[in-house]
Amino acid sequence: MARKPPSSSAVGRFLRLGGLMGRVGASVAAERAVDFAFSPPGQEARRTENLVRNARRVVATLGEMKGAVMKVGQMLSLHESVLPPEVAEVLQLLQKEAPRVPDEVMRYEVEGSLGAGVGELFAEFEREAFAAASIGQVHRARLHDGRWVAVKVQYPLIHEIVAADLKNLKRLLQALFGLVFDVDFEPIWGELRDRLLEELDYRHEAENMRQMARLHDGLPEISIPEVVAELSTERVLTMTLVEGIPPNEACSDRHPRELKDRWGQVLLEFQLRGLFEHRLLHADPNLANFAFREDGGVVVYDFGCLKRIPPALAEGYAALVRAVLDERREDVPGILRDLGVYKKGHVALPRAVIDPYLDLFAEMFRASPPYAFGEDEDLYAKILELGSANWSQSTDMRFPEDIIFIDRSLAGHFGNLTRLGAKGPWRDLLARYARPAPEIRDREAG
Repeated sequence: MARKPPSSSAVGRFLRLGGLMGRVGASVAAERAVDFAFSPPGQEARRTENLVRNARRVVATLGEMKGAVMKVGQMLSLHESVLPPEVAEVLQLLQKEAPRVPDEVMRYEVEGSLGAGVGELFAEFEREAFAAASIGQVHRARLHDGRWVAVKVQYPLIHEIVAADLKNLKRLLQALFGLVFDVDFEPIWGELRDRLLEELDYRHEAENMRQMARLHDGLPEISIPEVVAELSTERVLTMTLVEGIPPNEACSDRHPRELKDRWGQVLLEFQLRGLFEHRLLHADPNLANFAFREDGGVVVYDFGCLKRIPPALAEGYAALVRAVLDERREDVPGILRDLGVYKKGHVALPRAVIDPYLDLFAEMFRASPPYAFGEDEDLYAKILELGSANWSQSTDMRFPEDIIFIDRSLAGHFGNLTRLGAKGPWRDLLARYARPAPEIRDREAG
């Protein structure tokens, strides 16, 4: 039996989210009430156990719901640098692809948005969607001029669904973040909400695609689909069909190691260019948003979530990279504090917390031999272990909301490089983008 489209019942979604909030809230209150009976190590163990239990509750509810709840859940699942590692690991389950909505429902949405029948608009429109996500799904189609296109269609009533979700979702996330950090949640929520609302307007995504295409003009290793403006609206986005090798196949043994290395280098340069040069970052690192070409190039999809980088923040990240590459570890706490990352009272993060991470980064970005992501099978376990060991010292950490999607993107792509097993001159790539040419520095200083 075909799965029904997402329910627009505000009452039903309220009850599901409300029930989830009630269970999470009760567990938070209970955990705080009995904290006094445990020693600090015991308190930390109880908090970790409670967080994992609540994360499983979140996955069970959010994974069945489209709209804002699933989208924000997927955003959080990529934040290994923000959430305790045990929680991030559970939330990774939300990265599974969403189930499809039946063809007749989506055709109705296309016709209502574009104002004509599917047969008039397209010479051919495939019934089965070839991709699905939290707020829409994608169908192949052929135009009357013979061009093949991808038609991205929002789910029915998704704007109303998101509006119904946001208020309750804020309360839920505030409860979860209250377990992890002693911080003002409002700026964090504002950043999550703004990016989510941007993704609801496909006209915004179309303009993002055009801007990114202009920025990458002359870079043949990056392919970006072209918007078909006359068949695009707020809720339908039609673009040229640019196909490639899908991620699961690209990461398999079917392709030579040298090709995977090249794909990994192109992916990392795409991110570094966005952060340091364009200051416009593709901030959804889910590997399903990319495809791979036999010539070593990469196809980029889904431009709904872009992060515009404030100049001071871009330079702060560059200063951090330079300090790490130059082995000036003593400068790192101060650079992080200038970036807005510090403990309560504007106190710099202690070296005891920072240095173990720098040891891992030094290995990844060594000069020789080139590091192959995935060569250290225990790397992920080491990161989890560090996260657990340092969590109690990080609960009062402050960070600017602007770094949320930057760190999400960078951490996600390190995971992508690991899936590819990519090897390359990572240190040289970092240095190239973090040490701008003198004329660029002079221009920015002026």
